[in-house]
Amino acid sequence: MSYLSASQDSNEHAPHKRPFIIGVCGGTGSGKTTVSRSIQATVGPELIAYLEHDSYYKDHSHLSPDDRAQANYDHPDSLDTAMLIRHLDALCRWEAIEMPIYDFATHSRSNRAQHIDAAPVILIEGILILSEKTLRDMMDIRIYVDTDPDIRFIRRLHRDVEERGRTLHSIITQYMSTVRPMHLEFVEPSKRYADIIIPEGGNNRVAMEMIVSRILAILAQS
Repeated sequence: MSYLSASQDSNEHAPHKRPFIIGVCGGTGSGKTTVSRSIQATVGPELIAYLEHDSYYKDHSHLSPDDRAQANYDHPDSLDTAMLIRHLDALCRWEAIEMPIYDFATHSRSNRAQHIDAAPVILIEGILILSEKTLRDMMDIRIYVDTDPDIRFIRRLHRDVEERGRTLHSIITQYMSTVRPMHLEFVEPSKRYADIIIPEGGNNRVAMEMIVSRILAILAQS
């Protein structure tokens, strides 16, 4: 029986089948989301529970807008990783979760949440997921997306202007004061924990085919 047909009733697998956990890490603008979406599209979104570490930023609604803008969002302490780990444990028990929704325009956690059903594959994406030992030890495959710093900065600049309504000055200030130093301190060193390093991110067709083939082979054996 294929995993696709068997997974239609998740309760059947709950006592004896742990989901397969994949982590996709890399610096800001590296192409993590492109890689993650490619995996989802090829393997099948119905087979994947997709969690973004960014969704677990701690709430800063108690701070003034200026203090929120100046906070260091690239340090591991800025994220509620403990909640993410609890949610992973629940998904591994085949229990659904309510993933928080973070509003990047206001630097605060939304009152809403996103319902995530359990699935045979759990895909975690984030810049700091490999720097957290407890988190990376839960992963079956650790992927690091490696992209040149200038390309990453240009992508971040475009995203923050177009999607988050930020000014050029604020983006450059944040990049130089926290993003770049934290990347060098936490993100780049975590590359040594990766099982697979992908140059050029989702544009690396050969690497993506190998990863997807591995995932499909594991699901086919289940």
